[in-house]
Amino acid sequence: MSVTIVKLGSTLVADERGDVRDDVLRECTRQVAELCARGDSIVLVTSGAIARGMRLMQMPVRPSAMEELQAASAVGQGPLYDAYADLLAEHGIRSAQVLLTFLDMSSRMQYVNARRTLQKLIEWGVVPVINENDTTATDEISFGDNDILAAQVSILLSADLLVVLSDVDALFTKDPAGNPDAELVPEVRELSELGRYEIGMSSSHLGSGGMRSKVLAAEMATAAGVPVVICNGTKAGTLVRAVSAEYEGTRFHARTSTVSSFKLWLKYAKLSRGSVLVDEGAERALREQGTSLLPVGVVEVEGDFEAGDAVDVASAADGRRAVGKGISNYSAQELRQVKGLKSAQVRELLPRASEEAVHRDYFVLA
Repeated sequence: MSVTIVKLGSTLVADERGDVRDDVLRECTRQVAELCARGDSIVLVTSGAIARGMRLMQMPVRPSAMEELQAASAVGQGPLYDAYADLLAEHGIRSAQVLLTFLDMSSRMQYVNARRTLQKLIEWGVVPVINENDTTATDEISFGDNDILAAQVSILLSADLLVVLSDVDALFTKDPAGNPDAELVPEVRELSELGRYEIGMSSSHLGSGGMRSKVLAAEMATAAGVPVVICNGTKAGTLVRAVSAEYEGTRFHARTSTVSSFKLWLKYAKLSRGSVLVDEGAERALREQGTSLLPVGVVEVEGDFEAGDAVDVASAADGRRAVGKGISNYSAQELRQVKGLKSAQVRELLPRASEEAVHRDYFVLA
């Protein structure tokens, strides 16, 4: 059984006024029904709750205040899900509304529980319709855009494919709206290729993403071995063609050397609570030898974190260049006590302390 994550952006779900684009959703759910009938499992990740709430509350422009965005989402979330549920029901498909937060992903226990719940829904033949719980999220603990949420869900479920449906045909070498010489990019095999392209942010007043967030989502998902297709969801049949591996949009190939699910969770989902600056020797050992970080290599400790929290690891000698991210075995207060000390000296101060500040099994390079 193959599992495909399908992300629908705000501009697909709602028009410029914030009304639900019934024709687009109807065609999308028709394709979902076609895929389900042939034995595929589909998970929908949707944007559009804020846009729908804006329309219902007759807001002319997207609000900037957090409480207004959250209130608009609260108003629009139910009616938006109802639209999906009704359209899927026309094909005899039962659906379930699932609201996730960044904290659901950053807590390992909640992460595993979310996976089990979604797996059970898939086992039952139910199509989950997922959105971020914007009503309680904040800038500091949000996914930032549902493209990122879709990538996280694809990693969570070890999906076979992530399809990002947008109102543009594909990734282009530059914005085709203002550049007639822009060329469509049919496939991306190496992420280093992206440096040649001009990738912009959203120009829509309804959405928060754009091609840049879609490419970031592709980077995250392909690192987990999940291929990604970015294509135009306003055209009939695009979803089925993308899932069938036919030419459609831009296909990002999965990376051959994948990272463990734990380290992907750590890198992309676990919230960092502080920073640790390391010397050149420690940086070299982390990058080239894959060793653990010892207190002797720590130069500075920033933030207020506890043992078990994630911390960013950066170079003290090279303009705070990011080295990686890991789970600290020390609190910030303890690590400040022992930074720069050798293991024997650390044991004298903190007899029960771990030898490693960050163990290599709980560290991932940036």
